[in-house]
Amino acid sequence: MWGIIPAAGSGSRIQPLAFSKELLPVGSRMDGEIERPKAVSEYLIERMILGGVRKICIVISAGKSDIMEYYGGSIAGVPICYAVQPRASGLCDAIFQALPLIHPGEEAVVGLPDTIWFPADALRSLSTGLFSFLVFPVDNPGLFDAVVIDSKNTVLEIQVKNPEANSSWIWGAFKFPGAVLHDLYRLWIERGQVDEYFGTLVNAYIAAGGNACAVRAGKSYVDVGTLNGYRRALQLLASERPDPDLGCEVKVEARDIPRKLRGAR
Repeated sequence: MWGIIPAAGSGSRIQPLAFSKELLPVGSRMDGEIERPKAVSEYLIERMILGGVRKICIVISAGKSDIMEYYGGSIAGVPICYAVQPRASGLCDAIFQALPLIHPGEEAVVGLPDTIWFPADALRSLSTGLFSFLVFPVDNPGLFDAVVIDSKNTVLEIQVKNPEANSSWIWGAFKFPGAVLHDLYRLWIERGQVDEYFGTLVNAYIAAGGNACAVRAGKSYVDVGTLNGYRRALQLLASERPDPDLGCEVKVEARDIPRKLRGAR
């Protein structure tokens, strides 16, 4: 199973930084006997590996070589490759940069590298062979992509950043067979590549007869793409007690962000 991580965005909500927003230090990790800052995107990678991902593709822009320098060719024994999004053209375009790597018979998981969520092993709840969204309850769904769900957990609609969203559930990650990824790409091309947000493409996919389900296994979710979100992430990590057996134990201190991130591994 592949993990696709779209990391080509400029991070304008939290800039200026001296590095890519995906490398923003949030909490810390132990590197042998040494405690080091932990990049926010490491949380997603941990969760993908716990969910069964064995190959990762990080989609970057041409100017984000620091992500390549930080992660190199693998993490925790899982190989990493990189695809380049030539220009910032939205989430759909970013995800489809990984399309040539993924066979229709494989599975893929997509998550956002500037988010932190619990439980850490929630991706295990997503079934193989289905297009499924891992959803989380939030107080302000209008800031995210709200997922409208029926009583059978079928996805009826994705409401993209709608201030009048009528669902309190938002998606934090999703999983699909490679064949569905290829179907979505063909639909995106047929629609003239007009879909910048993934939610609008999913709505068109559902209208054309496609199916997707929601799994309400998420408990807490934070978008670290703003300064306020950064503060909330520190609070969330401090309040959670991850199981060390899951490989997600963290130590958190409210410390200043260093002027320059040194990602030596």
